[in-house]
Amino acid sequence: MEKKPFVTYEQMKEIVKKYPTPFHIYDEKGLRENVRNIRKAFAWNPGFHEYFAVKANPNPFLLKILQEEGCGTDCSSLTELMLSNALNFKGDDIMFSSNATPAEEYVYAKKIGAIINLDDYTHIDFLDKCAGIPETICCRYNPGGVFKMSNGIMDNPGDAKYGMTPEQIRAAYPRLKELGAKRFGMHAFLASNTLTNEYYPLLAKTMFEVAVDIKKTTGIALSFINLSGGVGIPYRPEDSANDIFAIGEGVRKAYEEILVPAGMGDVAIYTEMGRFVTGPFGALVTTAVHEKHIHKEYIGCDACAANLMRPAIYGAYHHLTVLGKEDQPCDHKYDVTGSLCENCDKFAIDRMLPKIDIGDLLYIHDTGAHGYSMGYNYNGKLRSKELLLCEDGSVKLIRRAETPKDYFATFDFCDILDKMDYDV
Repeated sequence: MEKKPFVTYEQMKEIVKKYPTPFHIYDEKGLRENVRNIRKAFAWNPGFHEYFAVKANPNPFLLKILQEEGCGTDCSSLTELMLSNALNFKGDDIMFSSNATPAEEYVYAKKIGAIINLDDYTHIDFLDKCAGIPETICCRYNPGGVFKMSNGIMDNPGDAKYGMTPEQIRAAYPRLKELGAKRFGMHAFLASNTLTNEYYPLLAKTMFEVAVDIKKTTGIALSFINLSGGVGIPYRPEDSANDIFAIGEGVRKAYEEILVPAGMGDVAIYTEMGRFVTGPFGALVTTAVHEKHIHKEYIGCDACAANLMRPAIYGAYHHLTVLGKEDQPCDHKYDVTGSLCENCDKFAIDRMLPKIDIGDLLYIHDTGAHGYSMGYNYNGKLRSKELLLCEDGSVKLIRRAETPKDYFATFDFCDILDKMDYDV
């Protein structure tokens, strides 16, 4: 099975005439349709709300599209909160899930009315002291141990730095109520990038059972339960995609079996599906600029790990299409690399591809989440532009490429670089 780009070779040849590579490009039509399907899958829950994880892709043009489709934002830092506020996400449309949180971030989150999701029991008094306890508050849950499903161990929450133990979260809600909180939620993230429709329903079952126990032991009924992220995407062509409708139905069944009999049929379900929302609807497009024939065959690109870190730091797989050669045999083995002074700067290792010639356009799939957003400036590399393929087929610049002036801008407090020559 072959992954298909959402842009044709003929389209791309026209795009690069105006916008030279490298760049990330996003598919507006696919993105909107995907969010609508998520909302349909959970339409059985009147209070359902998707909070897009801004960390996955913080481009304001994309956030506005998601806002138009009814999404809120999930933030983990001051700048993400500021961005959400500037885009007119208001109050309960913003979820603030952070850890080792500076006081000023809690103060700002409370100021703009974001829902604060406390990562630790000790943060209750910390928040009370620095900003005061808001009426609506959420607590992050970590059951510990390993998280297992029918297809094996998915992750190890016991090794994760996030969330409260079962004992702590049961003590947290009465303490928060004592300090003035009136509306309560629970959040948990137990596995990442899962490719099974079973994950969310099993997570929901775990959280629903804890919520029922909290009501029985403390008298406090939760108003919302946030399943967070973890729903993955098929990076490899042979992977099976998640079925969001099967996932939504699985959560509904757990809801009906556990919460409804406990008199908790009004609990709202929240999600934070960053990767699932935008991942498949972005691509990094780069040009082959060099070839090297030594102990292996190498293709050097004008993009590098500064544009897409996942393969370098995780060994993550991203499928690669040589545009215009989709029907040619994959009979050449290459390492496809960038130009960083790091041997891990490779988009593909020992990948069987069609013969690549200098000037060929390489389309790297599934970079819509944790692609541009994880970029960095090692070796003084500058991050690329971002483009939007609009629903009408036009292409819009939604972030310009960084310039050397951007890179040196943090020295604007002094004259040490007054003689910098930006005319290159």
